[in-house]
Amino acid sequence: MPKTPQLVCQHLENISRDALEKYLPIVRRYVVRRQGVYALYRRGKLYYVGLASDLRWRLNAHLTDRLSESWDRFSVYLTVGDKHLRELESLLLRVVKPKPQGNVQSGKFTSSENLLRRFKRDIKAYHRAELNALVGQDIGLAMPKSPREPDDQHVPLSTYAGKPFILHARFKGKTLHAQVRRDGTVRFQGKIYRSPSAAGAVACKRISCNGWWFWKYERAPGDWVRLDELRK
Repeated sequence: MPKTPQLVCQHLENISRDALEKYLPIVRRYVVRRQGVYALYRRGKLYYVGLASDLRWRLNAHLTDRLSESWDRFSVYLTVGDKHLRELESLLLRVVKPKPQGNVQSGKFTSSENLLRRFKRDIKAYHRAELNALVGQDIGLAMPKSPREPDDQHVPLSTYAGKPFILHARFKGKTLHAQVRRDGTVRFQGKIYRSPSAAGAVACKRISCNGWWFWKYERAPGDWVRLDELRK
Protein backbone atom coordinates (compact mmCIF):
# COMPACT_ATOMS: atom_id res chain seq x y z
CA MET A 1 0.00 0.00 0.00
CA PRO A 2 1.25 3.52 -0.75
CA LYS A 3 2.35 5.59 2.22
CA THR A 4 -0.31 7.98 3.51
CA PRO A 5 0.53 11.59 2.57
CA GLN A 6 1.84 13.57 5.52
CA LEU A 7 0.85 17.05 6.67
CA VAL A 8 2.20 17.48 10.21
CA CYS A 9 5.89 16.75 10.69
CA GLN A 10 6.51 18.12 14.20
CA HIS A 11 4.42 19.43 17.06
CA LEU A 12 4.79 20.95 20.52
CA GLU A 13 1.63 21.03 22.63
CA ASN A 14 0.29 22.71 25.76
CA ILE A 15 3.42 24.68 26.70
CA SER A 16 3.15 27.52 29.19
CA ARG A 17 3.60 31.14 28.16
CA ASP A 18 6.31 31.45 30.83
CA ALA A 19 8.31 28.71 29.09
CA LEU A 20 8.01 30.54 25.77
CA GLU A 21 9.25 33.80 27.30
CA LYS A 22 12.10 32.21 29.26
CA TYR A 23 13.27 29.78 26.58
CA LEU A 24 12.35 31.78 23.50
CA PRO A 25 15.74 31.06 21.79
CA ILE A 26 15.05 27.32 22.03
CA VAL A 27 11.52 27.57 20.65
CA ARG A 28 12.73 29.84 17.86
CA ARG A 29 15.09 27.09 16.71
CA TYR A 30 12.13 24.77 16.23
CA VAL A 31 9.92 27.20 14.30
CA VAL A 32 12.32 29.48 12.39
CA ARG A 33 11.20 29.76 8.74
CA ARG A 34 8.59 27.07 9.38
CA GLN A 35 4.91 27.20 8.46
CA GLY A 36 2.02 25.70 10.34
CA VAL A 37 -0.85 26.16 12.76
CA TYR A 38 -0.69 27.47 16.31
CA ALA A 39 -3.21 27.70 19.14
CA LEU A 40 -3.36 29.97 22.18
CA TYR A 41 -5.18 28.87 25.35
CA ARG A 42 -6.56 30.71 28.35
CA ARG A 43 -7.20 28.80 31.60
CA GLY A 44 -7.41 25.49 29.78
CA LYS A 45 -9.76 26.69 27.03
CA LEU A 46 -8.96 27.45 23.42
CA TYR A 47 -8.69 31.20 22.94
CA TYR A 48 -7.21 31.72 19.49
CA VAL A 49 -6.12 29.62 16.48
CA GLY A 50 -3.98 30.95 13.66
CA LEU A 51 -2.00 29.99 10.57
CA ALA A 52 1.47 31.39 9.87
CA SER A 53 4.13 31.06 7.20
CA ASP A 54 6.71 32.25 9.77
CA LEU A 55 5.80 30.82 13.17
CA ARG A 56 8.83 32.38 14.85
CA TRP A 57 7.67 35.90 14.04
CA ARG A 58 4.03 35.20 14.90
CA LEU A 59 4.68 33.66 18.32
CA ASN A 60 7.07 36.45 19.20
CA ALA A 61 4.45 39.03 18.15
CA HIS A 62 1.78 37.50 20.39
CA LEU A 63 3.97 38.18 23.44
CA THR A 64 3.44 41.92 22.98
CA ASP A 65 0.41 42.49 20.69
CA ARG A 66 -3.27 42.92 21.59
CA LEU A 67 -3.54 39.22 22.49
CA SER A 68 -0.52 39.29 24.77
CA GLU A 69 -2.46 39.34 28.05
CA SER A 70 -5.18 36.93 26.93
CA TRP A 71 -3.41 33.55 26.85
CA ASP A 72 -1.30 31.43 29.17
CA ARG A 73 -0.44 28.31 27.12
CA PHE A 74 0.24 27.54 23.47
CA SER A 75 0.65 24.71 20.94
CA VAL A 76 2.35 24.69 17.53
CA TYR A 77 1.99 22.23 14.64
CA LEU A 78 4.64 22.39 11.90
CA THR A 79 3.24 21.33 8.53
CA VAL A 80 4.50 19.97 5.21
CA GLY A 81 2.33 21.27 2.36
CA ASP A 82 -1.41 21.87 2.56
CA LYS A 83 -3.10 19.14 0.48
CA HIS A 84 -3.65 16.45 3.12
CA LEU A 85 -7.26 16.76 4.22
CA ARG A 86 -7.31 13.72 6.49
CA GLU A 87 -4.42 14.94 8.60
CA LEU A 88 -5.80 18.47 8.51
CA GLU A 89 -8.94 17.09 10.13
CA SER A 90 -6.83 15.35 12.77
CA LEU A 91 -4.94 18.55 13.38
CA LEU A 92 -8.14 20.51 14.00
CA LEU A 93 -9.43 17.81 16.36
CA ARG A 94 -6.25 18.08 18.43
CA VAL A 95 -6.45 21.88 18.54
CA VAL A 96 -10.16 22.22 19.31
CA LYS A 97 -10.41 19.16 21.62
CA PRO A 98 -14.18 18.56 21.24
CA LYS A 99 -16.34 17.24 24.10
CA PRO A 100 -16.77 13.46 24.44
CA GLN A 101 -20.35 13.55 23.11
CA GLY A 102 -19.00 15.10 19.90
CA ASN A 103 -16.14 13.45 18.03
CA VAL A 104 -15.31 10.19 19.75
CA GLN A 105 -11.78 9.92 18.35
CA SER A 106 -8.85 12.22 18.94
CA GLY A 107 -6.72 13.36 16.02
CA LYS A 108 -3.87 11.06 15.02
CA PHE A 109 -0.93 12.04 12.83
CA THR A 110 0.63 9.76 10.22
CA SER A 111 4.15 10.46 11.43
CA SER A 112 4.91 13.45 13.63
CA GLU A 113 7.76 13.97 16.08
CA ASN A 114 6.61 15.21 19.48
CA LEU A 115 9.12 17.94 20.36
CA LEU A 116 8.34 17.80 24.10
CA ARG A 117 11.20 15.42 24.92
CA ARG A 118 13.65 17.52 22.91
CA PHE A 119 12.34 20.69 24.55
CA LYS A 120 13.01 19.24 28.02
CA ARG A 121 16.51 18.15 26.98
CA ASP A 122 17.34 21.56 25.52
CA ILE A 123 16.11 23.32 28.67
CA LYS A 124 18.48 21.16 30.75
CA ALA A 125 21.36 22.00 28.41
CA TYR A 126 20.42 25.68 28.65
CA HIS A 127 20.55 25.50 32.46
CA ARG A 128 23.93 23.71 32.46
CA ALA A 129 25.45 26.33 30.18
CA GLU A 130 23.91 29.14 32.24
CA LEU A 131 25.35 27.65 35.45
CA ASN A 132 28.80 27.25 33.88
CA ALA A 133 28.73 30.90 32.88
CA LEU A 134 27.77 31.99 36.41
CA VAL A 135 30.66 30.10 38.02
CA GLY A 136 33.28 31.21 35.53
CA GLN A 137 33.17 28.31 33.09
CA ASP A 138 31.52 30.10 30.20
CA ILE A 139 31.19 27.63 27.35
CA GLY A 140 28.28 29.44 25.75
CA LEU A 141 24.60 28.56 25.71
CA ALA A 142 23.69 25.27 24.08
CA MET A 143 22.51 26.81 20.84
CA PRO A 144 23.46 25.61 17.36
CA LYS A 145 26.15 27.54 15.55
CA SER A 146 25.11 29.45 12.49
CA PRO A 147 28.19 30.80 10.68
CA ARG A 148 27.77 31.42 6.96
CA GLU A 149 31.16 30.56 5.52
CA PRO A 150 31.53 30.94 1.74
CA ASP A 151 33.97 28.03 1.50
CA ASP A 152 32.41 24.91 2.97
CA GLN A 153 35.67 22.99 2.57
CA HIS A 154 36.67 24.56 5.89
CA VAL A 155 33.31 24.19 7.63
CA PRO A 156 32.51 20.48 8.05
CA LEU A 157 28.92 19.37 8.40
CA SER A 158 29.74 18.27 11.94
CA THR A 159 29.71 22.00 12.81
CA TYR A 160 25.97 22.07 12.23
CA ALA A 161 24.87 18.52 13.04
CA GLY A 162 26.58 16.18 15.48
CA LYS A 163 25.24 12.85 14.23
CA PRO A 164 25.06 10.93 10.93
CA PHE A 165 22.11 11.54 8.63
CA ILE A 166 20.96 10.85 5.08
CA LEU A 167 21.08 13.18 2.09
CA HIS A 168 18.90 13.00 -1.03
CA ALA A 169 19.16 14.80 -4.36
CA ARG A 170 17.29 14.70 -7.68
CA PHE A 171 19.41 14.78 -10.82
CA LYS A 172 18.17 14.01 -14.36
CA GLY A 173 15.08 12.26 -13.06
CA LYS A 174 16.94 10.05 -10.59
CA THR A 175 17.10 10.18 -6.81
CA LEU A 176 20.64 10.09 -5.45
CA HIS A 177 21.50 9.09 -1.89
CA ALA A 178 24.46 10.02 0.30
CA GLN A 179 25.27 9.83 3.99
CA VAL A 180 26.79 12.44 6.26
CA ARG A 181 29.19 10.72 8.62
CA ARG A 182 29.77 11.62 12.25
CA ASP A 183 32.93 13.59 11.42
CA GLY A 184 31.08 15.72 8.85
CA THR A 185 32.41 14.03 5.73
CA VAL A 186 30.02 12.69 3.09
CA ARG A 187 29.85 9.12 1.80
CA PHE A 188 28.58 8.83 -1.77
CA GLN A 189 28.74 5.65 -3.88
CA GLY A 190 31.26 4.07 -1.53
CA LYS A 191 33.70 7.00 -1.47
CA ILE A 192 34.31 9.64 1.19
CA TYR A 193 34.26 13.38 0.39
CA ARG A 194 35.29 16.27 2.63
CA SER A 195 32.25 18.41 1.88
CA PRO A 196 28.73 18.22 0.42
CA SER A 197 29.93 20.30 -2.54
CA ALA A 198 32.68 17.80 -3.39
CA ALA A 199 30.17 14.94 -3.25
CA GLY A 200 27.66 16.98 -5.25
CA ALA A 201 30.18 17.71 -8.00
CA VAL A 202 30.79 13.99 -8.45
CA ALA A 203 27.06 13.23 -8.29
CA CYS A 204 26.18 15.68 -11.08
CA LYS A 205 29.44 15.08 -12.98
CA ARG A 206 30.58 18.69 -12.92
CA ILE A 207 33.78 20.47 -11.98
CA SER A 208 32.04 22.29 -9.14
CA CYS A 209 28.69 22.18 -7.36
CA ASN A 210 27.05 24.02 -4.49
CA GLY A 211 26.34 20.96 -2.36
CA TRP A 212 24.41 22.98 0.20
CA TRP A 213 21.75 23.59 -2.48
CA PHE A 214 22.16 20.33 -4.38
CA TRP A 215 21.52 18.00 -1.42
CA LYS A 216 18.46 17.85 0.83
CA TYR A 217 18.11 16.45 4.35
CA GLU A 218 15.08 15.42 6.39
CA ARG A 219 14.60 18.29 8.84
CA ALA A 220 11.60 16.51 10.34
CA PRO A 221 9.67 13.36 9.35
CA GLY A 222 8.64 13.87 5.72
CA ASP A 223 10.03 17.43 5.56
CA TRP A 224 12.98 17.37 3.13
CA VAL A 225 14.70 20.75 2.75
CA ARG A 226 17.92 22.03 1.23
CA LEU A 227 21.03 21.29 3.27
CA ASP A 228 21.65 25.05 3.39
CA GLU A 229 18.86 25.29 5.98
CA LEU A 230 21.29 23.82 8.53
CA ARG A 231 23.42 26.97 8.28
CA LYS A 232 20.51 29.33 8.96
